Amino acid sequence: MKRSVAAIVIALALLSGCAKKRRALAPVPPPPVPVVGAEEEGIASWYGHPYHGRRASNGEIYDMEKMTAAHRTLPFDTWVRVLNLTNNRSVDVRIIDRGPFVDGRIIDLSHAAARQIRMIGPGTAPVRLTILKLPDSEPAGVFAVQVGAFADRGNAERKRREMEKGYGAAEIERRDGKPPLWRVMVGRESTIEAAQALAARIAAAGEPAFVVRLRADSNN
Repeated sequence: MKRSVAAIVIALALLSGCAKKRRALAPVPPPPVPVVGAEEEGIASWYGHPYHGRRASNGEIYDMEKMTAAHRTLPFDTWVRVLNLTNNRSVDVRIIDRGPFVDGRIIDLSHAAARQIRMIGPGTAPVRLTILKLPDSEPAGVFAVQVGAFADRGNAERKRREMEKGYGAAEIERRDGKPPLWRVMVGRESTIEAAQALAARIAAAGEPAFVVRLRADSNN
């Protein structure tokens, strides 16, 4: 009897150990290729206060009542059509900012744009993006992989050190807000394809990972 109890205890311990292992996440969907007509599907969200009146990533002042949006990788001044797949309403927006920094979302709309496609109440909606127009000149791209965003800088620093050991270059970047967030970024790649390959490696190890575009002249 004692042997049977011991065997059960050992089996439960083994099952518990297996349960704690990280599971590989689903493959990371690639960012859209920046060509006119390219499409991307996913979840849209919108943002207003406290970012209204602050500088967007491209340097201009963000006005939540203008038809603008944030995207992780598309060049600034790209125009995209956003189709709300739940009601077939669409809006054209200009990319001026970076985001959203939440896994599974692909675009952050201004308040005005979100109102036009009737997603203010729900807050999010499944959408299809279609690139309408690209800027006349596009700066060289620098891409990284975001693996987390933390309200506590100490937690972000611990994740940064972990990523640096496993994947080389890793750094943290502050995102203003209330409270501010500390984003952990891995790698500095010159192409979306290289960054996507790195994101796939990180996701296979059980970490959330998506590609973001950095300013070409930035050290952050």
